[in-house]
Amino acid sequence: MKSEILYTLIHAPILSEKTMRLADQNQYVFKVDIKSTKLQIKSAVEKMFDVKVAAVGTATLLGKVKRTKNRIGKRSDFKKAYVTLAEGQTINITEMQ
Repeated sequence: MKSEILYTLIHAPILSEKTMRLADQNQYVFKVDIKSTKLQIKSAVEKMFDVKVAAVGTATLLGKVKRTKNRIGKRSDFKKAYVTLAEGQTINITEMQ
């Protein structure tokens, strides 16, 4: 895969208190393309960060319906990938930018 394809597949790391606690357990969370598969995510993370991935879990989140004065809108749906690395592997999240 070319690097452009990797960056369109994995959009950004998700940084929150919960994901920082997961990082201590060698698990990282990324916002990924909604059509991507677990195998594509695994190979993209392995090539981008030069690590060995043990497991990948995904969750598709539906966008919330938001209401203003006269209009009803909807946020976009998105997919999160929970990537568990092999023993002894780490990712520097700041590398991605």
